[in-house]
Amino acid sequence: MTMPTLEIVGGIILLILCALIIVLCLSQEQKSQDSMSAALTGASSDSFYGKNEGRTKEAILNKITRAFGIIMFIIVLAINIIPISSK
Repeated sequence: MTMPTLEIVGGIILLILCALIIVLCLSQEQKSQDSMSAALTGASSDSFYGKNEGRTKEAILNKITRAFGIIMFIIVLAINIIPISSK
C-alpha cells in the first residue's frame, strides 16, 4: 500500500471512530439532570436493581468510549508521523 492509500484508510477509520464516539457520548446518561429531577420530584431508585443496572451500563459505555478515544488518538498520531518518517 502506498502512503496516500494509508492516509485514506486512516481517515475513513477516523471518521467511523468519531461517529461511534459521538453516538456513545450521546447514549450515556447525564448525572446532573438525574439528581436535579430526583430532588424536585422526590423520586428515587433505591432498589438494588435500579442502582446496579444503570451503573453497569454506564460503566461499560465509559470503558468503550475511553477505548475508542485512545484508538483514535493512536491513529491520528500514526497518520501524522508515518508520512514524516518516510520522507
